[in-house]
Parts: sequence; structure tokens; C-alpha cells
Amino acid sequence: MMNLTDFAILSFASLFVIVDPVGLIPAFLAMTPSNTPAERIRMARLASVVTFGILILSLLCGQRLLLTFGITLPAFEIAGGIVLLLVALDMLRARRTTIKETQEEKAEGITKEDVAITPMAIPMLAGPGAITAVILLSQKAATVSHQVVLAGNILLVSLLTFLVLWFVAIHSHKISVIALKITGRLMGLLLAAIAVQFILNGLTVTGFLRQ
Repeated sequence: MMNLTDFAILSFASLFVIVDPVGLIPAFLAMTPSNTPAERIRMARLASVVTFGILILSLLCGQRLLLTFGITLPAFEIAGGIVLLLVALDMLRARRTTIKETQEEKAEGITKEDVAITPMAIPMLAGPGAITAVILLSQKAATVSHQVVLAGNILLVSLLTFLVLWFVAIHSHKISVIALKITGRLMGLLLAAIAVQFILNGLTVTGFLRQ
């Protein structure tokens, strides 16, 4: 069992990188060109709240869902690690992954008056990758303290998501595309390492690898 401090760091880093509010900035600006800063802030707030709700629901019900379908933890670790690795590889190439959003979803968002719930919260922020990460982390939350830390990190990441989008809503002219790409690549590298570790954990438990 991972100690509480290590788990707190792992869960926060995993969630922040996979939710990726920084990577959402270009799409957020593209979908709200005619909105006022106040309208953008309202959308950012609603998207962050919905993201928190979805990820908390995944924390509460994810393991039960796996049991219902008879999916073992090693199998989900390997499959989930592959999903996260695909997201990470797209981040390393400085592009939004289709696991989080398709071109059709982004185009639909541009034509909508309010993009807070869809496509921002679902699937851009709380998409399959983020839900997978929460379920994987919940499997490692062996004690009540670990579960509380994970729930707290979901809240913290949701709050940071709002703060990032709030800043962008007000100071969009200060955003540097080059800085966004550099940050995205660094976060992608971190996510790739986390994803590979999940895969290795799953393979070790199943006996394909030995520690």
C-alpha cells in the first residue's frame, strides 16, 4: 500500500495532467470568441462544477462498475494505462487527443451559445481518460484516508481548472501559444510515465513481469 504523501502527489499529478485545463485553453478561446469575460467566467465555473461531479461519481461508483462486469484490477490497469498513454503521446505532439475531443465536437462547440457542459466538461475535461484515471487511483486508495485525499484532489483539480479558465477569460491577450505547447509536452511526458507504471503494475500482478 502506498503511503499517504506519495499517494497524494501521484493522484494530484495524474488528475491535473489528464484533466489538462491548460491544454483546453485554445479550444476554450476558439469556442467563445464573441462571449464577454463575464460569460466566459460563468461557463468556466459551470464546467468545473460538472467536472467535479462526474469525477466524484466515478470515484464512488467506478469500482462497483468493474465488479458488475467482472473486470479485474490488473486488466483495468493495463487497459487504462494504454488509454492514458495514447493521451500522453498526443500531448507530446502538442495536439488535443481525440480521446478527449473530436473535431466534430469542437466544431459543434463553436456554434453553441453555451459550451460549459458539452463539450467543455464532457468530454474535454471529464472525458474517458479522466474517468479512467479516477477509477485506477480509487483502486489504490486502500484506506479511508487515501479515499479522502483522492476526493480532495478531485476538488483541488476542479478548482484549479476554474482558476486557469478564469484567468484566460480575463487575460486572453496574454496567452502565449509557445508556452502552452511547451507546458503541454512536459505534462504529456509525466502522464506517459504514469501510464507506463500502471501498465507495468498490471503486468506484474498477472505474472507477466516479476519484480
